[in-house]
Amino acid sequence: MRVEWHGQSAFRLSGEEGTVFLDPFGEMAAARERGLGWRYPPIAAAGVDLLLITHEHSDHNAVEVIAGEPATIRALAGTHESPLGPVVGVASEHDAAAGTKRGPNTIYVFTLDGVRVAHFGDFGQAALRPEQSQAIGTVDLALVPAGGGPTIGGCAAAEIALSLGAKWAVPMHYRTPRIDFLEDEAEFAAAFPEVMRFEGPSFDTDELEQAEIGAIAVIPAAP
Repeated sequence: MRVEWHGQSAFRLSGEEGTVFLDPFGEMAAARERGLGWRYPPIAAAGVDLLLITHEHSDHNAVEVIAGEPATIRALAGTHESPLGPVVGVASEHDAAAGTKRGPNTIYVFTLDGVRVAHFGDFGQAALRPEQSQAIGTVDLALVPAGGGPTIGGCAAAEIALSLGAKWAVPMHYRTPRIDFLEDEAEFAAAFPEVMRFEGPSFDTDELEQAEIGAIAVIPAAP
């Protein structure tokens, strides 16, 4: 399976079974007008079979940048059928105050080419609740926000990935050379005994090593 990071929480996952896109962003002029540096390349994607939106914030819900008519699950908890098989949406919050500050967030769990993936969107709770952990189950690849601010930070992100038995943990939604807000990935990376960094924004899961104990932090370069 090919994993391509477009910046922030936007990922394209492509395999023999099809293609999933998660949390695309669109024109971010409003962020720049608020003084936030945003220099990720614009997204324009086609050939997507399934589009997943974790919550309705502008840096996560730009369905218009995805061409065609992919099956779309938009900020919706539950167990859903899709062209690529079942997708589990787990209700969560964007903050540690029961969603009263930043609203709801959906964690999506699905399997593509035999790899079980969990994408945490803008997860902001202090920790997973037991029923959420049970609904997610064991995963192979965890995509977790690690930049703090409106989401959890690096240490909490690492703890969640490890608690789910992930083989590989990929940070997202953190400070990079393309944005000048949030915290960087250093705290996240420091929580793992092994870190794999890539010079580009994409990698194949076949390239990844497996740790004897725990997970490996996998950090693609910012696009």
